[in-house]
Amino acid sequence: MNANIFPTQITQDSAHKAKSIAKQWQIQLLEWYAIQGRISLPWRNLKGENAPYGVYVSEIMLQQTQVKRVQEHYFAPFLNAFPTLESLAKANLDSILKQWEGLGYYSRARNMQKAAILCCEKHNATLPNTRQDLLKLPGIGAYTSGAILCFGFRQSVSFVDGNIRRVLCRIFALREPNQKFLDELAFLLLDTKYSFDYNQALLDLGAMVCTPKSPNCLICPMQNLCNGKVNPTIYPTPKTSSLTPLTLHLLLYKDSQGRIAFVYEKGDKGGLYQGLYNLPQLKLEVLANKHRFYKKRFYKCGSFKHHYTKYAITANVYKLDSKHLTLLTQSLPHTKLYFFSQKELESKPLSSLCKKALRFV
Repeated sequence: MNANIFPTQITQDSAHKAKSIAKQWQIQLLEWYAIQGRISLPWRNLKGENAPYGVYVSEIMLQQTQVKRVQEHYFAPFLNAFPTLESLAKANLDSILKQWEGLGYYSRARNMQKAAILCCEKHNATLPNTRQDLLKLPGIGAYTSGAILCFGFRQSVSFVDGNIRRVLCRIFALREPNQKFLDELAFLLLDTKYSFDYNQALLDLGAMVCTPKSPNCLICPMQNLCNGKVNPTIYPTPKTSSLTPLTLHLLLYKDSQGRIAFVYEKGDKGGLYQGLYNLPQLKLEVLANKHRFYKKRFYKCGSFKHHYTKYAITANVYKLDSKHLTLLTQSLPHTKLYFFSQKELESKPLSSLCKKALRFV
């Protein structure tokens, strides 16, 4: 079934069901949340005029990252380092990426600073409180804008993320609904009086009970309203995903002063780790050079596996003796190298890939 085409009868039946169950749905969901919900999460207990900013930070961090990891390692330290939009806008990008180190998808952090700068220029150093203006900020889409409005500004709005989409698809037995229809269902079911708790409850239901592969239907508070509980894993139609294999040849070079050579990826396109420092990458033809003297100077000291975004990476790590600086520059033409001591590295943003490779120092 085409994702952009939805049979009229199914649309009408689902919309009718949404209207008929809305009140019961809201009561059952809120009762469950009061007992089982993750009410103590720090970003759910923010107060004051800076609450929208805290919600914004949490929502961006929670994209592609587990709640526990964000809660235990990233949310509080980031807010301590950058407590306001203005402080984020004025910060050095290296310091932002250092706080983000290990979260991955670093474009999220770069977009946050770009958004902060725009907010300082156009919105008096605060997040705008309309969906239209929020959507103009880099890195903020339909779901994130709705979450900021509801959880930060306490507005009564509905929205759909991956968890909510899965819940709705199962409740209404929908295989491939389009986004517009899901948005309409979410709007019909919204508890306009208790929107904050309602939307948090819906997110928790998807994350804790109505999970992708092994949903806990027997303990689901909404099972009496669910059309898809007999075979929940087919709603929505599971997506197949595969990682692209990628082999990297990393060079670990220390100069005579013990400083390690790094490269820095600038810009927003063309590389895996923009804004981070990484070990230089050797081209395969360098390692395959037939000149015996040249080839023997690079020796392999280890390898490891690493996953990043859509890639399944095999990283081979090579060393070059410090006395062969000329050979280093010849092997990396048109590459600017940065040399840092171990102490200096403490303030530099490094990728997880790079950190793994540095174990071979």
